[in-house]
Amino acid sequence: MAARTKIVFLQAPEGFRARAERLAAQTHGGFQFDCSVPLPLEIPEDETSVDMERISIETIVAGMLRVLVEGGAGAGNLLYYRRFILAARPDILHTLSGAAAMKAKNGDFEMAREVLDTLKALFPLSPEVALVNAVVLEDEADFLERNGREAEAESVFRQAETAYKRALSVDGSLLEALFNAGLFSKKRRNYAAAREYFLEYLAVAGDEEKKARALSLVRGIEKRGLDDEHFHRAYALIREGREEQGMAELRPFLEAHSEVWHGWFLLGWALRRLERWADGAAALRKALELGGKGADAHNELAICLMESGDDAGAKKELEAALALDGENIKIISNLAVLSLKTGDAAAADGFLRAVLELDPNDPLAKSCLARAP
Repeated sequence: MAARTKIVFLQAPEGFRARAERLAAQTHGGFQFDCSVPLPLEIPEDETSVDMERISIETIVAGMLRVLVEGGAGAGNLLYYRRFILAARPDILHTLSGAAAMKAKNGDFEMAREVLDTLKALFPLSPEVALVNAVVLEDEADFLERNGREAEAESVFRQAETAYKRALSVDGSLLEALFNAGLFSKKRRNYAAAREYFLEYLAVAGDEEKKARALSLVRGIEKRGLDDEHFHRAYALIREGREEQGMAELRPFLEAHSEVWHGWFLLGWALRRLERWADGAAALRKALELGGKGADAHNELAICLMESGDDAGAKKELEAALALDGENIKIISNLAVLSLKTGDAAAADGFLRAVLELDPNDPLAKSCLARAP
């Protein structure tokens, strides 16, 4: 556990003043060091004196960043602190944006949020920061969903949707935000919104590879009729736990687009949630026969088969799902459950340990391993 710290304010000692003045002389933004402004320094909470040897550009920048994020004492000098930091670390936007994205990719969302708080304090109107914020939230929602924490994932997905809208509304918004918002909307099965984002991107973008992908996705949406409002409303209703209403909303889409696998997948997903195992399995098989791809259809079908007593069929589908998404905790957990059901304790133990490697706090895996003889 990290030691608690506090911020103290002090006047710049002579040696530090010389370094800061050299820094000011090197900047192109006209930054002027002001020795009258108190400098924040982070020290252990139980210390009463300051070791002057610890005062450096790095430690003062760290203190200023904390004041920018937390406010409190020193808040009257925020503009000066911001200018000091940018003079000392002119590449800090790029560096911290990369750090936040990397922390999120590695699953360290608490640290990613801390870095984002710093970025937002430093660059409150930055389109790059707005986009990084949206991407980090999307990564966190994906992580929660892959771990089977669907209610939490839904909440964070909604935050990510708001963040993408914010990223597209700030002055100087990035073309990449349009492309990413299109991919995000497609993931959320809001194909109408995805189509609009991609079309807007195609009208202004210069990246030929991304343009080709956007055009392909638009054509796929249009060919399958996925921008149909019935489809999007059905998905939203099922996701909210209103499966019967969702299936009723889905019916016109299935009647008009009976050869499109996406509709059959939604139907199977709803039926599985209603524990109508046989009907759910039939719809999901239809989705796979029509070209349904991705691990979700195999995983959903496996659940229906397992609950219907077809353990061999469930194992086959789970193995197919795992081949497509080897780090999906939901799939690995289902393999563990199936192994326990069929009496293969060694296989179950291996799957549970694999889950804990991906998420050391997974409650199901920890509970099962604790009960193991």
